[in-house]
Amino acid sequence: MRLAAALIAAAALAAAQGRAAELMALRVNAFPNAKALPLHAGIAKGIFARHGLNVALQLTENSKSQREGLAAGKFDIAQAALDNAVAMIEVAKQDVVILSGGDSGMNEFIVQPEIASFADLKGRTVIVDAPDTAYALQAKKILLKAGLHEGADYTVKPVGAVVYRYKALIEDKGNAAGVLNLPFNIQAEEHGLKSLGRLIDLLGPYQAAGAFAMRGWAREHAETVERYLAGYVESLRFVRDPANKAECLALLRDKLKLSDASAERTYAQLVDPGFGFTPDAQFSQEGFANMLALRAEIERKPNAEPPAPEKYVDLGYYERAMKALAP
Repeated sequence: MRLAAALIAAAALAAAQGRAAELMALRVNAFPNAKALPLHAGIAKGIFARHGLNVALQLTENSKSQREGLAAGKFDIAQAALDNAVAMIEVAKQDVVILSGGDSGMNEFIVQPEIASFADLKGRTVIVDAPDTAYALQAKKILLKAGLHEGADYTVKPVGAVVYRYKALIEDKGNAAGVLNLPFNIQAEEHGLKSLGRLIDLLGPYQAAGAFAMRGWAREHAETVERYLAGYVESLRFVRDPANKAECLALLRDKLKLSDASAERTYAQLVDPGFGFTPDAQFSQEGFANMLALRAEIERKPNAEPPAPEKYVDLGYYERAMKALAP
């Protein structure tokens, strides 16, 4: 009997190893924040594996390292702010393609408790990931609307990903403000900082996060891309399903070391239809047009004509993935 049990266990192990060997390896890079929850859930629940993928998740320190890593082939797909893809195309002249949407940013403009308005940031320091990326450009636009000009009226300090922006705000009161998303906007308020508003309320629709890859790689690995997008959408559906709330809270506590209260508030905002994840990672044409217009204004000059969105986006992979998910 012991011999039979050992043989059965060995056969099961060999079968499992065989199944793992059959999976397509895929390296995905994202930021270490709550918006990575679908990736964590998709890996933990075997959703990506059911789509034939062995997903290895990498967490980046900042936008610069993410852009450089994608261009260097250190990973295959980035799941992050799509402005980074645009920057790779426009600034670095690299052939990148945007594959899907994801969310509108889930960002708030967080300030030290003594700051009562944007005007109070005159002469102060605003922290960002990198000065030429998505949420930094949004911050600059908001301050410009308040009559404040970068360099003349306030200083921009790059510190990296949102976890580092959060630490910079709570550890150094000389850093007056920064854009934070989940869960760090919530944790900052727990430390006494406050919000001057959600960025989508201050600036309107915005296509923030999504998936992007090098165009040549995506073309050569179309099946892998479509499997990933199908797996991501299914993982996102898992996260947004109230029946899975307890498992999602456990993942948030484990991956981000959140308290029960912070995890509850974070999850509520992640699934908030007006603030959190976009259902099925749909791409917002209006939000993307606004993002391009903002980049054209802040990074170039006022009244500059932004390029056509078609230069950056190929939703064919996403559309085929959604067909594969259809019952």
